[in-house]
Amino acid sequence: MSFSGLLVQLLNGLASASSLFLVSAGLSLIFGVMRIVNFAHGSFFMLGIYLAYSLVERLGAVIGFWPALLLAPLATAALGALVEVVLLRRIYRAPELFQLLATFALVLVIKDAVLWAWGPEELFGPRAPGLEGAVDILGRQFPTYDLFLMAVGPLVLGLLWLGLHRTRWGTLVRAATQDRGMVGALGVNQAWLFTGVFALGALLAGLAGALQLPREPAQLDMDLNTIGAAFVVVVVGGMGSIPGAFVAALLIAELKAVCVWAGLVEVGGISLSLSKMTLVVEFLVMAVVLVWRPWGLLGRPQPPARQAGMVEAPLQPASRALQWVGWAILAALALVPLLAGAWPYAPVLLVDVLVAVLFASSLHFLMGPAGMHSFGHAAYFGLGAYAAALLVQSAGVRMELALLLAPLAAGIAALVYGWFCVRLSGVYLTMLTLAFAQITWALCYQWDAVTGGSNGLAGVWPAPWLASQQAYYLLTLALVAGGVLLLRRVLLAPFGYALRAMRDSALRADAIGMDGRRLQWVAFVVAGVLAGLAGALYVFSKGSISPEGLSVGKSVDGLVMVLLGGVQTLVGPWVGAVTFTWLHDTVARNTDYWRAVLGGTMLALVLLFPQGLAGFARHVALRWQSRRRSAP
Repeated sequence: MSFSGLLVQLLNGLASASSLFLVSAGLSLIFGVMRIVNFAHGSFFMLGIYLAYSLVERLGAVIGFWPALLLAPLATAALGALVEVVLLRRIYRAPELFQLLATFALVLVIKDAVLWAWGPEELFGPRAPGLEGAVDILGRQFPTYDLFLMAVGPLVLGLLWLGLHRTRWGTLVRAATQDRGMVGALGVNQAWLFTGVFALGALLAGLAGALQLPREPAQLDMDLNTIGAAFVVVVVGGMGSIPGAFVAALLIAELKAVCVWAGLVEVGGISLSLSKMTLVVEFLVMAVVLVWRPWGLLGRPQPPARQAGMVEAPLQPASRALQWVGWAILAALALVPLLAGAWPYAPVLLVDVLVAVLFASSLHFLMGPAGMHSFGHAAYFGLGAYAAALLVQSAGVRMELALLLAPLAAGIAALVYGWFCVRLSGVYLTMLTLAFAQITWALCYQWDAVTGGSNGLAGVWPAPWLASQQAYYLLTLALVAGGVLLLRRVLLAPFGYALRAMRDSALRADAIGMDGRRLQWVAFVVAGVLAGLAGALYVFSKGSISPEGLSVGKSVDGLVMVLLGGVQTLVGPWVGAVTFTWLHDTVARNTDYWRAVLGGTMLALVLLFPQGLAGFARHVALRWQSRRRSAP
């Protein structure tokens, strides 16, 4: 460790902060004005670099490198405006979580569109003319292009400040960030304001991507890798605060730079690799900021919404006829092993479906009745899986006992994480769950001696009496049915009604003596335990577990399942889990572009059934009953 090395790393941090700020500034505007958790923002970043590659290759010799490069963010902005007009404008009245589902589906479509247009290989762009070399800093070489990037961030910050503070449009944008309901009441055309904001956000993301072309290759993982860091910057800086995004980007990038510079250090005789902290440092910062100042470093507390939220239909016990249908389906599932000769793949697929049903049901327990939206529910799924694997492999515990103890490990994590999470609400609670999940993922990813690191743990199989697919399927069916029925019983008990009272009117519930935080904390633990059980069942069915089991993608899969089925019905997560797993399995086996097909199907379902599949069926049934009663 030397001073020159530290200085170079800090300069690297400034260059990275500049790029991160460009992406985050656009997301902050969209997040602050439109209240959309735009998962597709990273896709616009990825499109920016791919479009820049093609435009520079084809037009660079004609109009020059820089004009060709700058056409890419303009094209990205036009595409962003088209997406807002064609897709998002149609679902503004849908619940916010369905807007999340739509943007996630858009991520899948754009990824496969890029795969079709540019192929799977990494694409290396040319060096920027005039900025190819390096400068000497205390005997170390530092790229000239990175010095250029360091200047771009403050320049864009200044231009955005002028646009937001010296133009009428900017004034409207700032007003909408604070109270968009009042802006609409003053007669402002919110539709075109939203289109302009979304296009500007896409332009900034495309510019950030295009400027990376001389620095790194274009590749297909850029979208999700970028969106996670951008979300962190927006939340840490303050939702809707452009200066906050700049400060947060600097803070996070420089902390990463210091970790890389420090490398391996010893504290009390224990060696710590701080360079590995780069995977998790931003989420540690976000967790600390959310606990200390939930609205961000330079943000302001969000005012209560003036518009009433969607009316939640009360959960009701199923009718006698539906109960008989449910028992008949359960009996039919119990007879599946008899079909193993004709359809040997059935038990394997149905185990995946049942695990997904239990995982989605545990997440629905938090999202629906408890009103707590989680982006990090996969943490408990993964911890249950890792705990089961470690108990069997390292502790020598019997598989049956490990299957019972593993959910308790996930429940303990939910007990700790939930204590912090239930003190927040809305998007801040959502982002804190994401932070804790990423911290857990990084721990499993880097703790090679215990978790196997990126390779995970393999060779974890059921006991001999459960070795056959049919026997393990029946065990999974029994445990999943028991877990789902337990959740249903809890939701229809006084505890479940108290949870919904806290969700619908926290002030009234508090006035009659309910301890809202404790109720939500207990709900957090219950959901974590059952998600851990799903993880334990998963690891014994697959024989292995890797850090992918705790990743953001796994959490998003759970969200998609719940939203596809419908948040307002008890059977919603079951329908969503079956639909998503079947679509994923069927489409992935029949086309290389399965993401686009899956994403397009999800977009169609969002547009046609904004209440989810089960929610739509319930709505139709209620209307039919109402007509029958009103008929003479």
